Amino acid sequence: MKKLLLTLFLALGAMATQAQEINWMTFDEALAAQKKKAKPIFMDVYTDWCGPCKMLDKNTFHDASVVSYINDNFYAVKFNAEGNSVVNYKGKKYTNPQYVAGRQGRNAVHDFTLFLKVQAYPSMMVFDSKGEVKSPIVGYLSPQQLLEALKAK
Repeated sequence: MKKLLLTLFLALGAMATQAQEINWMTFDEALAAQKKKAKPIFMDVYTDWCGPCKMLDKNTFHDASVVSYINDNFYAVKFNAEGNSVVNYKGKKYTNPQYVAGRQGRNAVHDFTLFLKVQAYPSMMVFDSKGEVKSPIVGYLSPQQLLEALKAK
């Protein structure tokens, strides 16, 4: 009986831990998923050096209500605004040709970041269920503030 309770406790603990994570994917994966099941895309546009971006990730994106809401209602994408990923959007390929691997601090801005007209970090972009860009959500937000902003979209 003790073994059964311990197993149950560990399983519930593992499920609770998993529930605290947003199901992040690449933008290309999110667009492909949209073709199978229409759902909006939530994109966190961040940089490695951005303090508010790190706070958003630590505090807001690990809040149980935010995790649940985003996972239930969006395909979630983490996009490094100064990274070197390749993004394919509406028949165009976006890259970061000036990216310098291993650079500390700021790096070159990704072409997709420029396309999105991101003016501050963090920025969160919402794409409708057809992949069209909606207005951004800019700056650090508490869990409650982010939920209110997403529900208003």
